Amino acid sequence: VLKELNPLLSQKSILINTAKGIELNTLKTIESIVSEEVGGKASQYAMLSGPSFAEEVAKKNLTAVVIGCRNDALSKRLQNIFSTAWFRAYTCTDVTGVELGGAIKNIIAIAAGVSDGIGFGLNTRAALITRGLNETSRLGVALGASTATFSGLSGLGDLFLTCSGELSRNRQVGLKLGKGEPLKKIIASMHMVTEGVQTTHAVYKLSKKLQIDMPITTTIHKLLKEELTPQEAAQQLMNRQLRKESIEPLLTIKK
Repeated sequence: VLKELNPLLSQKSILINTAKGIELNTLKTIESIVSEEVGGKASQYAMLSGPSFAEEVAKKNLTAVVIGCRNDALSKRLQNIFSTAWFRAYTCTDVTGVELGGAIKNIIAIAAGVSDGIGFGLNTRAALITRGLNETSRLGVALGASTATFSGLSGLGDLFLTCSGELSRNRQVGLKLGKGEPLKKIIASMHMVTEGVQTTHAVYKLSKKLQIDMPITTTIHKLLKEELTPQEAAQQLMNRQLRKESIEPLLTIKK
């Protein structure tokens, strides 16, 4: 799309992205991909993300999102353009954090779906959401994002929605996996893209490259590769070495 769009763009063009993921081979964020493809024409770039099922937005259900943009003046301009009586946009200069929050939450949503498919309860889902947010923050800080961003709409907000909502495609994939359906059959039956499957593999590679501990991502990666059953995946997470819960170290990880 960017290659086709490039001839039509100028340095005055504004690019607003809603795609979520990590490029498989290069492990680049969307912002990096846009910059690579359109060069200086990407100087006015923004990422629109947050807890927003399209179906509910179309029904004008009250929704809040965040616009990630390094240009504060541009972000405020876009905020005014997008905000309505039922669609509220916030601004954030941490584009990396906004993009990673939107991408990695799909991995955790698969995990939450697997948990529900196995038959575990709300305790398990809450644990996955909380620990999933923790490992998302670890990777984000290592890539230069702010920890605080992951407590916002593109982090905790989108994570909670995608792990809990019935409209979540990635949660539905996990739900079927947890019930014993093979991945190929699940994907073939879906009428929409379940980006979390590919994102899992990309984020797993990225975590290994940066030596960031991401146990949920690692376990879901193995499950999708059929190296573990759903029950074995759950036990692998529960049998990890016991440790102290700590949030402060996230602030001191070297970028």
